[in-house]
Amino acid sequence: MAANAGATRRPYRDEAHAIHARDVHFDFDSVPMHYIPGEVLATHIVNVMHLVLPEGERAMAQCLAEALPLIDDERLREEVQGFIGQESMHASSHERARVHLQSIGLDVEGYVAAIGWMVDRLLGDHGLGGRARQEWLRERLGLFAGMEHFTAVIGEWLLNADILEERGMHPAMLDLVRWHGAEEVEHRSVVFDAYMHLDGSHARRARTAVLATATLLPLFIVSTAYLYRSDPTPGKGRHWALQFASATRRGVIPSWTTFFTELPRYLRSGFHPSQLGPMDKALRYLAHSPAARAAGH
Repeated sequence: MAANAGATRRPYRDEAHAIHARDVHFDFDSVPMHYIPGEVLATHIVNVMHLVLPEGERAMAQCLAEALPLIDDERLREEVQGFIGQESMHASSHERARVHLQSIGLDVEGYVAAIGWMVDRLLGDHGLGGRARQEWLRERLGLFAGMEHFTAVIGEWLLNADILEERGMHPAMLDLVRWHGAEEVEHRSVVFDAYMHLDGSHARRARTAVLATATLLPLFIVSTAYLYRSDPTPGKGRHWALQFASATRRGVIPSWTTFFTELPRYLRSGFHPSQLGPMDKALRYLAHSPAARAAGH
């Protein structure tokens, strides 16, 4: 483990909450193509969150699995195992949503496969060995820690975006993204702490955070444009860029400026994800999510 004077490291023995995968059941049968009524572009931005980003989450879980044997903090090991379980459940739940949308005409299988191929080529283990393998593992942990900061911030936004109910978002999809967002808030510290445990270099953390920002923002833009073009619905409305501006102004989607306003906070030497605020609302949602109750019954 690398030591760093500016690093912020929190032993997991001080944390009372235990992360674990939850059994959930979503019924997508009645979900329409535009499950936020009248919001074609906003619907497809949400689609990016649960059709495209899970490919990165899959690679992140694989990276954490590689790191697990190197983590000698038993509490952190427990949290990493819980994180991997949650990401696996995310992947299977979003896959079912993708299959449903595909069945009603949104052909995204080829695009999602291409994203998966790209993620594997860019963020896989590359078959390295020795010191090169360790360095690449630390680099990937830094990248994923930066990405997880943004997904936690978006998760908080989803939990507080009352406008989604006001616009009549389909309950199953609303529950899906809020359940996912709540778990992003719940496990927001895990990848960061794994990175700090195995490396802790602030220089690497800053560099990889900038790379994460430079990756996620274009991915959102390109993926949203692709999904909008793939939407077979006649009369989709104004050009997607105009819909994007309107949805952002009305708060139906998170502001793209989040990628820039959050980066300085993450780059502070004393930053820790717990500084994002209490996770009480996320935990309350996870306790009462319709999908979790459906699985329990």
